[in-house]
Amino acid sequence: MYDYIIVGSGLYGAICAYELNKAGKKCLVLEKRPHIGGNVYTEEIEGINVHKYGAHIFHTSDKSIWQYINQFAEFNNYINCPVARYKNECYNLPFNMNTFTKLWPDVFTPEEAQKRIEEERKEGYVETPSNLEEQAINLVGKTIYEKLIKGYTEKQWGKPCTELPAFIIKRLPVRFIFDNNYFNDKYQGIPEGGYTKIIEKMLSGIEVKLNCDFFDDKEKWLKSAKKIIYTGAIDKFYDYVYGALEYRSVRFETEVLDTPNYQGNAVINYTAYDVPYTRIIEHKHFEFGKQEKTVISREYSSTWKLGDEPYYPVNDAKNAELYEKYKALSEKDANVVFGGRLGQYKYYDMHNIIKVALEQVEKELNG
Repeated sequence: MYDYIIVGSGLYGAICAYELNKAGKKCLVLEKRPHIGGNVYTEEIEGINVHKYGAHIFHTSDKSIWQYINQFAEFNNYINCPVARYKNECYNLPFNMNTFTKLWPDVFTPEEAQKRIEEERKEGYVETPSNLEEQAINLVGKTIYEKLIKGYTEKQWGKPCTELPAFIIKRLPVRFIFDNNYFNDKYQGIPEGGYTKIIEKMLSGIEVKLNCDFFDDKEKWLKSAKKIIYTGAIDKFYDYVYGALEYRSVRFETEVLDTPNYQGNAVINYTAYDVPYTRIIEHKHFEFGKQEKTVISREYSSTWKLGDEPYYPVNDAKNAELYEKYKALSEKDANVVFGGRLGQYKYYDMHNIIKVALEQVEKELNG
């Protein structure tokens, strides 16, 4: 009999396993994939640590979280400065003075940029925005919306912006300084050697079963532990009794190229709708690689259907209401803890995951 069976070896599950094991609890980790790490898994190809399931850039302003993750790896000083490509034009992100001076050749100063954005906002202003397009134009005007938001957002969500709810974009960060630092957090970087090594250290000495789908023998596993920590989709755990929640999925096309430098940046977003992928990641730039070859991944956002890998929740009103039904059901299950993006149906960054996982462990040990 285990004290805890942890379903999923991603960051949330691995932290729970590490901390509970450290406290003397007998743990078993079940992982349906052939490798540990969940979506933060990195695979070495041509000497390059490839982010197999999408780019993961660590950032936080919380010193305690930064110190916690640094016990498992040395981090480099990578700062995320993505570029947006719209047709044959390239712009810096997030929206800042580098972006504005390129968008409008007669804009040079913060005052001029503010004035231009305000003019465009007033021109397209709608008192009560009924969709994402109206909301975005209200916030930043037509030029920024059409070149840098519209196509990318429609690819991400699989719907026209006029059919997406306004509340998806509550605010759009606009900086009137020449600063391409996307996250602007005090602590940022990429673990040297990749994220998989972090998970390996966390799970060292803990029993792990790979290629093991919890749902192939759910009743057996439920009886094999005093408590289950489950990091998969909450609606799947309850056999979609209220219907399936909506997720977005992501498909990756990864290839090795016989060139040392394909695009000159780790992340380039493609904001025009007629380009089918949302962005291209060139993995070597996360670790300032000098290898002779390079590895790129094109990312395609796609509609999720049963059987697909869910990547992130669709947090609209309809799904929020459905999730509350599942959450109410989960609260009656005293022996099951639901954690992470899929278990809590919430978009978490890595630093958030660490925080909520540590809080959950504290609750388990002291609650």
